[in-house]
Parts: sequence; C-alpha cells; structure tokens
Amino acid sequence: MFYLGRKQDLRVAKLADHGAYLTFEGVENPSFGELPENELIDSRNILLPKKEAAGLKTNDIVNVFVYKDSSDRPIATTATPKLMMGEVNKLTVKDVTQIGAFLDWGLVKDLFLPFKEQTYRVKKGDEVLTSLYADKSGRLCGTMKVYKMLESVSPYKKDDIVNGLCYEIIENFGAYIAVDDKYSALIPKHRLFEKVLPGMTVTAHVAKVLEDGRMELALREKAYMELDSDGEKIYDILCTAGGFLPYHDKTSPELIMAKFGLSKNAFKRAIGHLQKEGKIVISDDGISKVGLQ
Repeated sequence: MFYLGRKQDLRVAKLADHGAYLTFEGVENPSFGELPENELIDSRNILLPKKEAAGLKTNDIVNVFVYKDSSDRPIATTATPKLMMGEVNKLTVKDVTQIGAFLDWGLVKDLFLPFKEQTYRVKKGDEVLTSLYADKSGRLCGTMKVYKMLESVSPYKKDDIVNGLCYEIIENFGAYIAVDDKYSALIPKHRLFEKVLPGMTVTAHVAKVLEDGRMELALREKAYMELDSDGEKIYDILCTAGGFLPYHDKTSPELIMAKFGLSKNAFKRAIGHLQKEGKIVISDDGISKVGLQ
C-alpha cells in the first residue's frame, strides 16, 4: 500500500525508459496508523519519473513523496514539498481562478485550495496557513481550516507575549490565532478591542491557558500598562475637543467604544487615573481638562 501525501521508503522493482517503478514490498516504514481509504493507493507499483530516477538500480531503496499528477495518476517524487499530511505551513497563492486558488508547495503541480476550504477569500501573492487533505477522489488539496491541526499544548504561560496569524474570524467567538503558525489560540470576542482581520499577524499576551492547553489571548497590554496608554488616548481626544467631553459613568458602553475604542471598564479606570494625576475633573456631566475656564 502506498501512502498519499507522505514521505516513505520504496524499493525499485524495475527500470524502464520513462523512469523507475517502485514497490512497497520488502520495505518497512513507520506505521501511519489507521488511515481513510482515500489516503491509500492500492497498486502494485508506482512511477518515479526518469529525471528523478537517474543512477538508480533495481532493489535500491529510495525515499519519495507520493501524490497524483495533473492527470490524477499516482506518482512519486524525491522532492520534499512544503506541506505534507499532518502538517501546517504557510504557502503562497500563485493564482486564483473561478474554481478556487492554487498554492505553491514546491512541486510541479500546484496545490489546489477550493473556495469551500478558504476561511476568507485569498488573492494572488497572499501567504495562507494551510494543511493537507485528500478529497473523495484521492486528490491532495489544501485547506485553511486548520483548527484541528494546531497543537493544543504550547511552551507559553500566562502573561507571555506571543506572535501569531489570524486564520479565521467567527463572529460569536472571536479571532482564531495560530501562534508561531503552530499552536492553537483564541482572542475572545470580548477582548477584541482592536480590529483584527483574517490573514493579519498580531502580537498579544497570553491572558489565560485553558485546561486543554489552548491559549486565550488579549491584544491589549496588561492593565498597569494600559492605564497610561488609555489615559493618553482619552486626554488627547479631550484636548482636541476643547477640554470637555460629555462622557461619564452613566454613558453607554457602545458610545464609549465608538468614541475611544475602549471598554467601559477600561474607560473608567483610565479617567480615574487621570483624575488622580490632576489632569482632569470628573463630573455628572462629563470630564473636563484641569484649568479649563
């Protein structure tokens, strides 16, 4: 049995004018576990094209990657693609057509990325986080739905600063992030104080590590650092507005978010800090710059 989308050792069964025919008989490979039928090729041998078979002799062992060519025929290559089964990697979009996108994965035949496997519409030149799967016909395709492929347990702990790629936004949950293109993380909806778009690289801190090891992230700095940055933002807006703004404890969270880009709690902490610093006065009508006549 040949394993689609994986590197494996095969034996040269015979040589021909157009290449070497390889067999799995007489070769031991590590077990890949139980695999679905569409990831297996039930054939006696498979062709390694002539240009890659130079110098081989009958019974030589060669390490190859197995996939299907442009005519959907099983074929072997000694090249190592940028993506194999069970992996996640960034691939560049080479073209977008009416049926989907095509990705550069280091082989002659580009990797097909169907529209239904895109978590957002890609364009030529984009780098997209991708994993590999075999469709019902046993053709290898790419998918951007990588949630299940990312590792749960990471080396990071609470308060660590991490970098990651946003690969999907689900409105009811938040922004899904692949930290280091490898580890599973989420910026929950209630922590999205800044706009995050799919395909965007973000820097965040680990707000929480869940029981299964997955990370919950926060884009914003820690609270003791936020006080200064939030206070500066509010104070700048206040000065630009002439020294008075009609925003206070009873102002709705929606209006505060629209004006300052802050949650109501963050707003209240920041204006309290500004008042302690003697920069503003808080009243029932709003906030005023100290010294305003």
